[in-house]
Amino acid sequence: MGVIPTKDALLKASEKQVDLVQIATGDVPVCKLVDYGKFVFELQKKEKELKKKQKTVELKEIRFSPSIGAHDFDTKIKQLIKFIEKENKVKCTVRFRGRQIAHKDIGEKLFLRIQEATKDIASLDGKMKLEGNILMMTLTPKK
Repeated sequence: MGVIPTKDALLKASEKQVDLVQIATGDVPVCKLVDYGKFVFELQKKEKELKKKQKTVELKEIRFSPSIGAHDFDTKIKQLIKFIEKENKVKCTVRFRGRQIAHKDIGEKLFLRIQEATKDIASLDGKMKLEGNILMMTLTPKK
């Protein structure tokens, strides 16, 4: 219709028995002549469709011990791979107890083994961090 005064737009809306709905604001507001109930319903329907298509990425955690055995390590790596294949981020933590904290290099070597085992499907997100007695790293799935 072009640019018309608000009063004229309201008159046209009442003649056609519809509502005057403001779509966008700016120098000149943009309005449509629509049934407001139907308009709101369509917006809600579009939002529902967008939510259905969204993929939520979860953060899973796997805890390791500095003195982990070979079989336990393999079992945890299998679980880690399952999480990564489902496109979840995985937070790996090593908890040091007592005097183990003096050997942080054991935890770093363990993380290097984890990275080597998952290098095809996951990448390191950031750096390894030591917070108190817990060493942690986050793995994200490769695209």
